Amino acid sequence: MDRNTDRGLLVVSFGTSVNETREKNIDAIERELASDFPDRRLYRAWTSGVIIRKLKRRDGLEIDTVREAMERMLSEGITDLLVQPSHVICGIENDHMTEEIMAYAERFARICIGSPLLSDEEDSRAIVAALMEECGPLAADEALVFMGHGTPHDVNPVYEALDRRFKDRGYSNVFVGTVEAYPSFESLVKSVRACGAKRVILTPFMVVAGDHALNDMAGPEDSWRERFRAAGFEVECVLKGLGEYESIRRLYVKHAEEALNKEQVG
Repeated sequence: MDRNTDRGLLVVSFGTSVNETREKNIDAIERELASDFPDRRLYRAWTSGVIIRKLKRRDGLEIDTVREAMERMLSEGITDLLVQPSHVICGIENDHMTEEIMAYAERFARICIGSPLLSDEEDSRAIVAALMEECGPLAADEALVFMGHGTPHDVNPVYEALDRRFKDRGYSNVFVGTVEAYPSFESLVKSVRACGAKRVILTPFMVVAGDHALNDMAGPEDSWRERFRAAGFEVECVLKGLGEYESIRRLYVKHAEEALNKEQVG
């Protein structure tokens, strides 16, 4: 199907300066969404100005901010807009994105905004099922630890709720922690030790396996890998962003489809 000239699909991501993980994750999510909405012209925006400036300086790569993307779409005749963030939670970045987009509500005939990956209980159940299908069964002495970002935003308890969801589903040796909030690394060590694990598998609960995964999770100094080792565990790091899992990408598509079926602004 040919894309209609007045229909747009804007995929908004935080961004990453690691090109390899961008191609495997952000680009993959964009391709998945574009494939499911072939009647819409695809646009990209990132919310991290720091990363946008870094890529322009280092690689000569031009990436729009949200406002730049909105202006670009208006100039190219887009009037019906579907926005799907690749954000994990409804945190600070997503709030800012929504504010910037809503400022343009009167200039578009219709704007539909999809939810981030983990937005409600249904998402939580689907994410647990998807990740455990992808990550496979664990040995009795293994623990799987997902490293999330964490946020000072009041939505941060979704990480702890997701950790409990794994337990409710019978995965007593699967844990969710955060780099910058709670559950903290210190609480994770206690929980992992209490479950009797000898070996820890670390992987990001982030869209991309970028700087946090490479440094905070798997880096050579003061990383979760080294701290778990210092606590006596054997450690394996799986540098795979959420965007690399097909089942996770399909959840973003589902959220975009749901957005189109709701009464929207415009």
